[in-house]
Amino acid sequence: QVQLVESGGGLVQAGGSLRLSCAASGRTFSGYAMGWFRQAPGKEREFVGAISWSGGITPYADFVKGRFTISKDNAKNTVYLQMNSLKPEDTAVYYCAASRRDYWYRGRTSDFSSWGQGTQVTVSS
Repeated sequence: QVQLVESGGGLVQAGGSLRLSCAASGRTFSGYAMGWFRQAPGKEREFVGAISWSGGITPYADFVKGRFTISKDNAKNTVYLQMNSLKPEDTAVYYCAASRRDYWYRGRTSDFSSWGQGTQVTVSS
């Protein structure tokens, strides 16, 4: 399995921006689709978006379309989540995850086999 470490979380005011990073190590990064999920207190973990190994397919949850962008640098084994126009409701722990399953684009947690430890994002109003 690939090991994942997120970074870049923090406290930001509403309307601000943050960029999260997810660095992969261990087993080869090659062939993995990468996803971002988030979990707010008392809520289930939810899909934010994902990116295919090639970078050509990037499904997003409706609530982040137009505000968040996922990109990757395969040479650095790193995936990014650029978050703009942040809202207080975006406050959550954000996780990156890796998948080699065919249906990774569905955004189901069960389709992702490796997970990072998460990074806290707090958006103040």
